[in-house]
Amino acid sequence: MNPFALRLLGSAASTVDRAFVAALQLRNRGARARAEALGHDERIAALARIQDAYGAPALIEDRQAFFPAPAAVSPRLRRVRALPWGGECLELWWPSAFRPFHAGGPRTYRATGPNATAYARLYGGATRRPAAILVHGYMSGHWSFEERAWPIRWMNQHGLDVALTVLPFHGVRARPGGGAPPFPGGDPGLTNEGFRQVVADLRSLVAILRERGAPSVGVMGMSLGGYSTALLATLEPDLSFAVPLIPLASVADFARDQGRFGVGRRAELQHAALEAANRVVSPLSRPRLLPKERMLIVGAEADRVTPIAHAERLASHFDVPLLRVVGGHLVQTWRGEAFRAIREMLRREGILQPIR
Repeated sequence: MNPFALRLLGSAASTVDRAFVAALQLRNRGARARAEALGHDERIAALARIQDAYGAPALIEDRQAFFPAPAAVSPRLRRVRALPWGGECLELWWPSAFRPFHAGGPRTYRATGPNATAYARLYGGATRRPAAILVHGYMSGHWSFEERAWPIRWMNQHGLDVALTVLPFHGVRARPGGGAPPFPGGDPGLTNEGFRQVVADLRSLVAILRERGAPSVGVMGMSLGGYSTALLATLEPDLSFAVPLIPLASVADFARDQGRFGVGRRAELQHAALEAANRVVSPLSRPRLLPKERMLIVGAEADRVTPIAHAERLASHFDVPLLRVVGGHLVQTWRGEAFRAIREMLRREGILQPIR
């Protein structure tokens, strides 16, 4: 593609992303207004209380302290349909192993019924093969959309079984009545509890896939799912690969990008305070547990939702390759290039065998 076409594509992708962010801000305006009603000193004090509640050094140093290994689960199962390219789609669900870290934590988190059940859909054949868990982004997680957002047929045909999962408060786990998911949101304590649940559910799914015969299990995620993927790579020693795509790297960086803190010294202090409040669930707080050869970060040059600085920060922290691609967060012209690179990484590491 010539330079003019690349610039035009980047401009179009950025425009679409900015429109999405504006719509997101409009939808979440109530929660944002409540948070921004606090003055600077009140914000710093509130964030300090959350840091006190979740900031003990042992919670970072011992990965089991905040993220205990979930107990074994026995999922229920139903057959959804046969796949046109062979194999079948199965739906699994099981009680989430999540328990709030603080009994006095966010009441909304404990009280929401649908969120107490974890879900996944499996796509593959009768012969168990390496499996990839796919993790969606914010305000997504609906089966019909995710089945089109990910190249499931392509993955199956190249030797990967696939497991789509659903993040807390999304998709079939959403609150009755709809509305924007409260996780992640304006309450950093709820955000911490939310990622605690994300990790518990993903680790349960890794164990389920292993029990079903998968010789290896890895994870890929986009946007918020990319953050979840990066976090799991610091906590789950049984992962065979991890690929965050167009990832969120820092909740505080995202808030700063959206102008939540204003400008100047006070903005810097609020950013640092939010980073500290969410440190226990930050993928930047711990080293990766995988060999660097089994991780790949994908960042889009024109992304205006999670700008490529997020991908750069993760790649630098983990000391792993960063694939820079043309396009944006929503205009994903980069998909072919990214998934070919993922396939080659998995073949190079012996996770996938070449198709003969």
